[in-house]
Amino acid sequence: MTDLSAYAITKKWPAAHPDRLQLYSLPTPNGVKASIMLEETGLPYEPHLVSFETHDQMSPEFLSLNPNNKIPAILDPNGPGGKPLALFESGAILVYLADKTGRLMPADPAARYETLQWLMFQMGGIGPMFGQVGFFHKFAGRHYDDKRPRDRYVAESRRLLHVLEMRLAGRDWIMGDDYTIADIATFPWVRNLVGFYEAAELVEFEAFPHVRRALEAFVARPAVARGLGIPSRTPAAA
Repeated sequence: MTDLSAYAITKKWPAAHPDRLQLYSLPTPNGVKASIMLEETGLPYEPHLVSFETHDQMSPEFLSLNPNNKIPAILDPNGPGGKPLALFESGAILVYLADKTGRLMPADPAARYETLQWLMFQMGGIGPMFGQVGFFHKFAGRHYDDKRPRDRYVAESRRLLHVLEMRLAGRDWIMGDDYTIADIATFPWVRNLVGFYEAAELVEFEAFPHVRRALEAFVARPAVARGLGIPSRTPAAA
């Protein structure tokens, strides 16, 4: 049996199955990228809930794995060379899992780099901008009398949705016929923007029919439906 005791994070979140990949996460748009990818690939894993309500992400154990105190993070007992690998940042995790399983990343070098390009588009644009819309529209920012910050992020989010709309015109997925990690990175954020953040009207989502169509196809995937709820926010009773 694999011994993960050298990793401090396993003191707070003991591994019942140390031979499986350990996922430390929460079902947020970034967190579900990892769980959806794991469900899509069928790679055995054990999920652990990192509760923001109890500030788990600031615990010494979690910081030992991710000093940036963000989810998701993973600990793979079967990393490169058969040695354990700890990894954080959702984009890096998606690339790692794609390489590990040979799934959801084009084998052709040019197409691979194009997929990485759209992954970075999500990481650098869609995620940060949609998140700011959520803050200024649904959370504390909604009480600000000055609406210029909100309107700035709304305008940028519309621009990003337009870029995505043009990309999806005539394509099933971001990379064409093939569903990839670029889609797994992007559509949880689109779903959150128009769902949890309740910003569909604000960003004029009806103006982006190709994005809506791809989002509907994304959430209809069985692996996505499962991954969106992992880890469960209500841990099972012992």
